Amino acid sequence: MKILYLSAYSAPEKAASSYLGANRNQAFVDAGFRMVNYSPVPTRGVSRATRKEYLWHHRREERFDGKFVLHRFYLMPESKHTVQRFLRYFLQDIKQFNRAVFHRDARSCDLLFLLSTPPLHGAMGALVSKVRHIPFVYNLQDIFPDSLVGTGLTRKGSLLWRIGRKIEDFTYRNADRIIVISEDFKRNILAKGVPEEKIEVIYNWVDEEAVVDVPRSDNVLLDRYGLDPDKFYVTYCGNIGLTQNMDLLLDVAQSLQVREPAIQFVLVGEGADKARVEAQVAVRGLQNVTLLPFQPYEDISHVFSLGDASLVISKPGVGENSVPSKTWSILSASRPVIASFDENELRDIIRDHSCGLFVPAGDKEALEAAVLDLFHHPEKAREFGRNGRRFILENLTRAVGTRKYVDVIKSFEK
Repeated sequence: MKILYLSAYSAPEKAASSYLGANRNQAFVDAGFRMVNYSPVPTRGVSRATRKEYLWHHRREERFDGKFVLHRFYLMPESKHTVQRFLRYFLQDIKQFNRAVFHRDARSCDLLFLLSTPPLHGAMGALVSKVRHIPFVYNLQDIFPDSLVGTGLTRKGSLLWRIGRKIEDFTYRNADRIIVISEDFKRNILAKGVPEEKIEVIYNWVDEEAVVDVPRSDNVLLDRYGLDPDKFYVTYCGNIGLTQNMDLLLDVAQSLQVREPAIQFVLVGEGADKARVEAQVAVRGLQNVTLLPFQPYEDISHVFSLGDASLVISKPGVGENSVPSKTWSILSASRPVIASFDENELRDIIRDHSCGLFVPAGDKEALEAAVLDLFHHPEKAREFGRNGRRFILENLTRAVGTRKYVDVIKSFEK
């Protein structure tokens, strides 16, 4: 079996949850599959010099002892402006469609696999599948156009939303198998008429050996960024984007700055909203908020172990069907999660397994109370952390998750 993989990003790019793709690809080649990947020249989290180097000298690359062949193509750098980002995504899909249909390596592939990012990616994959007459496995990591409503780019029932629904239906109808990352995702697309036999639920996992508890005395980030080891740290790690409700986080930080100066907030990551958040921190005079850049994967344990508690946060209406992958990394590092989120199965997991605190999305008083609760009861926080690690080892390890992906692909073998 030879898999055609069309990805939006590829190493050395620094994208959230990039380990999932690396783990999955490793499992595919270990299972005996070969892979051909078409991806843009790296842009996210790399320097201009690195981008130029890959543009001129790494247009074709072999990985996993030649079992994975990566073809790169030129695409404009990513922009934080919505229209420019959409144009980039549109051009990406055109280029990937062209290569998937006409390129010699692509034409030797037996099956198409791709993720749901960017928004039109699935529809492009459906077209490739129809033209090439090969099976299409669609990994639904985000539900479009629901996600656009969550970001405020449109509203339910608008012209853009109706067009998005048509595109969504076309994609689901032409996918041979749809892998979703939660039971809530499954319920969402079942309600849209997708046959249940098409759907496979595979939760995003965490590499439990790569993300472990690092004692504060050994955490390299404290010295690297001059952080006081005696403070109580509440961390947010991941995309600092338009849906994460950073304003709510800053409101809580502002409220606690005088009341509990020992509580410090650390935001680790990049994203479209980061510059505005940095400006707000300065305007509000928040001395208890520190923003750090995206950290290399080799320091992932240090990142998720830095906090005494770690946040999963979104604006109301955004997280109805999602369980952010960063949750599993928080729990794998034996840290309690504080989720300010729409009520879904994330709430049930946190409560049923006693691994953190769940509060309604957008509720400032409840979020502030949760932070203070763990601050004033450190043993409770540590117990939540131990419970979280146990939950990961029993349910969401790398081996379990990747084996399920392999089984889906094997089901198409003749």
